[in-house]
Amino acid sequence: MNFIILASLFSLVFAGNSPRLKFTVQEPTRFHFTKPEYYMTLYHQEGSNVLYVGGQAVIYMLTFTDKGVSDTQIAVPAEENAKESCLSKSAMPQTECYTFITLIQKVTDTLVVCGKNAGTPKCWQLVNDTVLTEITNGQISSSDISPRFPSQRSVSLSADGSLYSALSAVGNQPGSIRRIFGSRKLLKTESKWLHNPQFAGAAIIPGSQKDKEEIYFFFSEINNTAGVDEQPYRARIGRVCMVDEGGIKNMLADSWTTFLKARVMCGVGSTPQQYNNLRQAFVLTAQERRTGVMYGLFSNSWDTTVVCAYSIEDIDQAFSTSKLKGYSSPLTGHRPGTCVHKNVTSSLGVKTLGVIKDHPEIEDVITPVGEAPLDLPTDDQFTQTVADTVLAVNDEHYSVLYLGTEKGKVLKVLHTIEEAFIISEYSLFHNESPVTAMAIDSQRGHLYVGQAMEVQRLPLADCRRYGDTCRECILSRDPYCGWERAKKKCTAIPAGYNISTGTILQSLDQSNTSVCGEATALKVRSTSPKEVVVDSDGPVMLPCPVRSYHASYRWEKDNCIKRYPCSISGGSCVLAPSPDLPLEAGIFRCMSLENGYKEEVVSYRLVFNGGPLPASFASTLAPSLLLAAATLWLM
Repeated sequence: MNFIILASLFSLVFAGNSPRLKFTVQEPTRFHFTKPEYYMTLYHQEGSNVLYVGGQAVIYMLTFTDKGVSDTQIAVPAEENAKESCLSKSAMPQTECYTFITLIQKVTDTLVVCGKNAGTPKCWQLVNDTVLTEITNGQISSSDISPRFPSQRSVSLSADGSLYSALSAVGNQPGSIRRIFGSRKLLKTESKWLHNPQFAGAAIIPGSQKDKEEIYFFFSEINNTAGVDEQPYRARIGRVCMVDEGGIKNMLADSWTTFLKARVMCGVGSTPQQYNNLRQAFVLTAQERRTGVMYGLFSNSWDTTVVCAYSIEDIDQAFSTSKLKGYSSPLTGHRPGTCVHKNVTSSLGVKTLGVIKDHPEIEDVITPVGEAPLDLPTDDQFTQTVADTVLAVNDEHYSVLYLGTEKGKVLKVLHTIEEAFIISEYSLFHNESPVTAMAIDSQRGHLYVGQAMEVQRLPLADCRRYGDTCRECILSRDPYCGWERAKKKCTAIPAGYNISTGTILQSLDQSNTSVCGEATALKVRSTSPKEVVVDSDGPVMLPCPVRSYHASYRWEKDNCIKRYPCSISGGSCVLAPSPDLPLEAGIFRCMSLENGYKEEVVSYRLVFNGGPLPASFASTLAPSLLLAAATLWLM
């Protein structure tokens, strides 16, 4: 039978931008907090099983194993005088007088911890994972790195022995990008370069030479010129060079001389459908090469969230060649923003440094790959994102994106040039509270996901969930996994896999199960019918588990003499009678169709003690109640 005709006969299709598979995770690798941690900071070092979690007046040091999680808790109480001073301010909410950990970063061999200390920020070193010692050497101004309020956003990263920090604007604090700790000169942005910034991320951009390395900062600014119908935010990328040592005595002495910023657009072409509030950003780069992709999580005025992807090469090209906004004279000597050593900076002169000070923005606008957001679901807000680069068995690299949501889910997405394919959706938590923090360890192959009441660890290569056949493994399109022909199992791609001698199968650019050796014609796998005996006056609804939400489903009776539609309730495709098709004794088969492969999922032999089941009776009962009863009874 023609594939198109057969596909049209199936009554339910779950294609488009929905997850192909949905999993509920109940593994033991999770840690439950004794109290809600609504403001959470994570630090994880690649290759380690230890996760540091900064919470309210405490640092949790969590050690994960396959059997569970052990924890060490380090108390961080607020200083009494700071707490009393905070509480004495009648207008201050009591929650603002708590101590929250806002930063945990390792700089060389020093683990730096900062907290808001009842509204008076403070920084410490964590010694031997047990003792906090206050940093008093003058290299850190705590108020420039740690937020005063829990809702004030900040980002930080450690690079080449220094600590870089970006603190969002709040109240009369304007916000800044700083180098605040380490062997290099401490630097900051000029106040007029940023307009009430709200920071969303930071990343190191490698260079072909060490002195060409840069750091990108991602943020949104208040659009002061916005009209009534315009977006109140503008998304930005700011860039500084790691070799920057500041200007000369009378010009930018303690400020960046390489800072530039560019506007970032996320939307559908030049249409009004734009998303200008950048909430979070994550960057994938190739080691020692200025290539890769930046994923930005954006929202609009209605709090709809989307993800846009940007080429690092395009961003670098814009910063290297674009005109400076508001400056039309010829540029002589080194271009503003170029990474140069201090002795070259000192020779730039007051005039060139003046151009740098007065014209920090470039004209070119950064637009996303494909000129539109990724095709992802919009029924649940995205709250967090991390990503990974995976080397597949065809010796090509693929991007995998993880998205945390407002309802506590995690989406796993394969991003290729052609599409965003949603591999799976994970339900991790006992409640639907938002995912508030995520960290990824590519070296060990783990994803850490946090929400207010717990933290979990997931394997990146979660291959065992995809099934026990080659077809099911290939259809997952998971770059971490492939079908091992010798062992006949879906398995993780091992490190150092040899593509010339290996026997692992994958098909990532499209769902092509022909690599399994199956014919492209439709095939049917049969099941043994389970006998179900019911009274003629009793309810029955036969459940069929939905294995793939990209497949089509229908019920067939007695070898296709009659075809019944499915109705979805939870994770089942349910057979129920209707006035036109009452249930009669016989064999009912639930069939699925995906990528040209027809499969029998489950079958039942229905036997009545009396006549056929009255359709009017079944239609009067709530489908969810009938399904619950049927599932308990039949499974």
